[in-house]
Amino acid sequence: MAFPSAPSTLRSVILLTVLFTAAVHSNIAYDEDPLQPVTSDETVPVGGTVTLTCRVAESDNSSLQWSNTAQQTLYFGGKRALRDNRIQLHRSLPTELSITIADVQLSDEGEYTCSIFTMPVRTARATVTVLGVPSKPQISGSEDPVMEGETVTLTCTSTGSKPPAKIQWYKGDEELTDHLYMAEPLPDGLTYNVSSKLSLTVSSNDDNVHITCAVNHPSLAPGDQKSEQTLRVLYSPIIQILPEKGLPREGGKFTLQCLTNGNPEPANYIWERKEGDLPSLARPEGAVLYFSMLNKSDNGVYVCHADNGIGKSSGEYVLQVQEDDADNIADPTAMSTSSGVDHAVIGGVVAVIVFILLCLLIVFGRYLIRHKGTYLTHEAKGSDDAPDADTAIINAEGGHSGADDKKEYFI
Repeated sequence: MAFPSAPSTLRSVILLTVLFTAAVHSNIAYDEDPLQPVTSDETVPVGGTVTLTCRVAESDNSSLQWSNTAQQTLYFGGKRALRDNRIQLHRSLPTELSITIADVQLSDEGEYTCSIFTMPVRTARATVTVLGVPSKPQISGSEDPVMEGETVTLTCTSTGSKPPAKIQWYKGDEELTDHLYMAEPLPDGLTYNVSSKLSLTVSSNDDNVHITCAVNHPSLAPGDQKSEQTLRVLYSPIIQILPEKGLPREGGKFTLQCLTNGNPEPANYIWERKEGDLPSLARPEGAVLYFSMLNKSDNGVYVCHADNGIGKSSGEYVLQVQEDDADNIADPTAMSTSSGVDHAVIGGVVAVIVFILLCLLIVFGRYLIRHKGTYLTHEAKGSDDAPDADTAIINAEGGHSGADDKKEYFI
């Protein structure tokens, strides 16, 4: 019987040690085993494209391989192994193997395996989660107009979501949270049909208001999938009587218009005066009452009645006809303001004139005081008795010295 030689026994021990060490290292993390593949889980919506990446820290020239959920080889290194045109090579390096899967379907969901053929073989798994994209929501239940005060129930439905989508309701910009939500699995066992019911008691303010149903899901951006429905509310008319611009003046024309807010619009209008019949010169034409010539006798309370088939309503207007010269009192505030301004200007001018006159009197008085003096007149005595002008002159020259001085004083 032959026994193995010592060198062969030593080689066997070394080989077993290496295999044991490799087996232990196959469970060591990436940072401790540079040959251990590293992958990451991915999430993709139906119809989207997913990229699967497998990396190792170091390369020993061993090939990386990707396998699908059925353990079919997709790529071995840079070589295609499965004939599926949706699957393409993205990047092949000694330390990385990346592939892409386009037009992802729900059947593509599962665990994909990356392997490196070292001794022993090292593997890593990546889970691909496929999201079922919900359909555009459909709103039902508000096809016909609703009477004011009644309750309307709206239903919003969306199908094909995975996981089940959430539904949100909005009235205008206001979110409504009081609604009933349901999610039911579809026959494929993968996707869901979701629905929500919303009940509203409507008023006239809800007429033409937009009700929005929006689907919220990880596969969608906010607001991607939504539908709108416009509420139609039937309500009695609301009346306001609008007079034409300007005051009603005696002898002039005037109109009153019956403004209504109702759904539907009123078809019948009736005008009347509370104190009696309408004036002979007042002519009703639908929602408008025309006065061809106003008179003081037209004063009174005028009433407009409207009927839209849903209900009746009325509005009142008190007419007070102004006198023909009412132009001067049309705007008392404006007149008082203008009159006040005129009086102020006149008063200011008078004050300035009086002040100037006083100043002139003072200056003139001071001037006369400073120039006060005596003035002599040389009228000859007897000049009045002279027979002629020559004699008067001679008498004046001769008698000048002895004449009495006539003095005049000016102050």
